[in-house]
Amino acid sequence: MILRKWNAQDLESLMHHADNAKIAKNLTDIFPHPYTKESGEWFINFANEHTPTRIFAIDIDGEACGAIGIHPQEDIFKHNAEIGYWLGEAHWGKGIMTQAIRSIVDYGFKTFDIHRIFARPFGSNIASQKALEKNGFNLEAHFIKTIIKNGQLEDELVYAIRKA
Repeated sequence: MILRKWNAQDLESLMHHADNAKIAKNLTDIFPHPYTKESGEWFINFANEHTPTRIFAIDIDGEACGAIGIHPQEDIFKHNAEIGYWLGEAHWGKGIMTQAIRSIVDYGFKTFDIHRIFARPFGSNIASQKALEKNGFNLEAHFIKTIIKNGQLEDELVYAIRKA
């Protein structure tokens, strides 16, 4: 597993892995389902808008199988960054996301002037919570039924890790 920049040749694998209701159910509504060619083209362009890179392809054996990004905050939150991620279902349960999170945390603290990295998994997304905990993230907040996804209320958790 490596993290790398997205490129136009990743469109087919992006569409293949991202077009999955099981992935979309754990992400914000900006992540579309079904995942179309237009969605993929927009995402690849968006992922390459920033220097330094903020959104990476999770590459497994030469194929883009997921994404992970770090998003520095602004104004009074400027020393914080949020991470977001997803992985193709064929690669779940293999420790890949745990490794990707470790890599993005290292990259984030080295690249940006931040002191805290946080993630906001849904309360029902146990796998995401475990991947964060394996990387030293601590649960900082638990908000009850603050998210509406597919007509269902979800808890919002806030996990964070601080620069040593």
